[in-house]
Amino acid sequence: MNEAMMLRLATRLAAAKSRQNIDDALAVCHSEMLLETPAIGSVVRGTVDYKEALSRFFRVFPDYEVSLHRHLTDGETLVCWGEARMTMTGDRFGVTPSGRRATLPVLIEFGFKDDLIASERFHYDLSVLCSQSGVSTDAVRRKLFGRAWENEA
Repeated sequence: MNEAMMLRLATRLAAAKSRQNIDDALAVCHSEMLLETPAIGSVVRGTVDYKEALSRFFRVFPDYEVSLHRHLTDGETLVCWGEARMTMTGDRFGVTPSGRRATLPVLIEFGFKDDLIASERFHYDLSVLCSQSGVSTDAVRRKLFGRAWENEA
């Protein structure tokens, strides 16, 4: 797959997610889709679980939007970076957010198979998101990982 096609698919996925349009997002994803979100320790495999993960994500961040500013490729993987804007809602992370909209840098690695996106690794700084959302990063990490993360720090 060439660079232009990779970027076109990544841009379509970003636009679909920015509209919270799960069906449009799934349209560019391979059935073996793998979504990894290291900041929250999440790994999702397959389009059924990917669809559920997006549904959960959009319930927590109903105004999510992402802009891809730059990209690089090695011919197999496309890496894009830009910025995400979102407002944390609800109590999924065991905290009560302030309602302020967060803006944070993101880096997204995409893998491809059969002319579709087969993997997405979504990187962002959880502490930046928490700080801008008015919540404790420690409390969120405790909810996500238990006390195990404290021993690693």
